[in-house]
Amino acid sequence: MVQTTNRFFDEVARLMNDAAGVAQGVRREAETLFRTQAERILRELAVVQREEFEAVQDMARLAREENEALKARVAALEARLAGSNVPAGGTGAASAPPGSRGSGGSEPPPTGYFA
Repeated sequence: MVQTTNRFFDEVARLMNDAAGVAQGVRREAETLFRTQAERILRELAVVQREEFEAVQDMARLAREENEALKARVAALEARLAGSNVPAGGTGAASAPPGSRGSGGSEPPPTGYFA
């Protein structure tokens, strides 16, 4: 009888071991399926990845810094130009105001985006 009981428990242990292996396989398959579906949904929603977002964020920061430097440079150039007593438009006919060219001012001023 001892032989039969041992054999029964061996079979039960082997069956439980096989069931645990099958459960792990099912778990791995479910994780893979879930991950694949999640990636597909995110791709369809056009959600950016963290690396891409951080790269664009760095580019924007650099652009803002460059913009501030250029603003300071333009302000310095304008101050220098204002202090030199030279008209901003230059000299001659090219600096004449619109509408005063050629025909003695009878032309209406040109219309544009800011009219």
